[in-house]
Amino acid sequence: MKHFDLSLYLVLDPDLCAGIGMVETARLAVAGGATMVQLRNKQAGTAAMIEIGRALKQALDGTGALLIVNDDVAAAIAIGADGLHIGQEDMDAVTARRMIGPEMILGLSVETAALAAAVDPGLVDYTGVGPVFATPTKADHKQPIGFDGLARLVKASPVPSVAIGGLKAEHVAEVFAAGAKGLAVVSAIAGTPDPEAATRRIAAEIRKVRR
Repeated sequence: MKHFDLSLYLVLDPDLCAGIGMVETARLAVAGGATMVQLRNKQAGTAAMIEIGRALKQALDGTGALLIVNDDVAAAIAIGADGLHIGQEDMDAVTARRMIGPEMILGLSVETAALAAAVDPGLVDYTGVGPVFATPTKADHKQPIGFDGLARLVKASPVPSVAIGGLKAEHVAEVFAAGAKGLAVVSAIAGTPDPEAATRRIAAEIRKVRR
């Protein structure tokens, strides 16, 4: 049985993290309570992803936070990441699971209830559901689904779900009320003046709803 905590899932953005870098952003966020960190950089090649991924893995070592790599399966394997996250346009879950093996966590983005219901729990460990709101950090995102849509997709998914898309500390209660196991955030932490403090604010809201 794989153990992972989706409650506070940081998705790194190279542009937002440019001031202090992705490794330092991740380190501060984990100190503030982030439970999972996703390395996402659509502009980087595999070699660059491996370089920063290894630095991230070293920075997170011993913290309990897990490192997930977006899309680049070769990088995820080379880094020895805890997991891989794929979108609907990246590769199919069967291929991804065959490549990463049985132990690595596999996350899959879903934007409709039909896609959520089609998830094979024998292959996929969690779904990324959204976007809840429109967000500038992902220009090609699908139509926002809102909290009602989030609840529908979470209910349709046979595996735990993490909500994504324009989410901030003030949305925590509604995210958990919709049945999601956590929220994935980008700009609510990355690029803020104090990523650790920003993460602590979100973590405090999560503790309130999980009591």
